[in-house]
Amino acid sequence: MRWSEFTEQVRERGEYPSRREAERVIRVVLSALAGQLGRAERHLLARRLPPEAARVLITQRPVSRPLAAAEFVDGIAARTEGATSATARWDTSSVLSVLADEVDRELLDRIIDRLPGGYALLFGRAQLV
Repeated sequence: MRWSEFTEQVRERGEYPSRREAERVIRVVLSALAGQLGRAERHLLARRLPPEAARVLITQRPVSRPLAAAEFVDGIAARTEGATSATARWDTSSVLSVLADEVDRELLDRIIDRLPGGYALLFGRAQLV
């Protein structure tokens, strides 16, 4: 997938007014996600995404403590001017659901399994308990 295709899918799914807005959201969400993933998962995911997205993933370091899904969304809101928890959840799901459609299920399951509960919904997947 090319960067232009990825950003267009996010733009459509998130109903963003411009490609530039979609690109901004992608960078914020992928940067935050990268901090939640181990090095192996970041690199596996980066190989399946356009180079522009891959760079965002591989340049981040893991956080010291994994964030619960709600904390993750609140972190997105804090990094986005004028965002609320609701708009940050929308942004996060817009990016992660497109990402989920583009990577193989095995990798997606591996990523979701390594994250705290609640992330599956952000990827547009059911959270089975």
